[in-house]
Amino acid sequence: MDTDFIRETLDLVGDKWSMLVIGALANGDARYSDLDTTIPALSRRTLTLTLKRLQRSGFVERTSYPEVAPRVEDSLTALGTSLLSAIQHLAAWSSDHHTEVRRQQDRYDRSAPHSTRRA
Repeated sequence: MDTDFIRETLDLVGDKWSMLVIGALANGDARYSDLDTTIPALSRRTLTLTLKRLQRSGFVERTSYPEVAPRVEDSLTALGTSLLSAIQHLAAWSSDHHTEVRRQQDRYDRSAPHSTRRA
């Protein structure tokens, strides 16, 4: 197993927002405002930067339509679509185990003084 490739991939899509954007685009093409509404905790600046990073890496493509009211939509590429099953598995695991993870974190935080306690 080449850990460099795994690290690179996680650097590309393992941040806080990329998987959510890819997941939101799983339903089809979306305008910027659609994504902004679908992921409300994501700031507009971060959404813009995330989309640009995903475009640069080939996961998302942007299409501009030459219409009187300009329309731009983002969509998953074949590469982005190929990542969906892994993201869906991770999302399912997270849904199944988030309570247990939180319980373990709370138990750890209560066990002894730690300098890594979260607020």
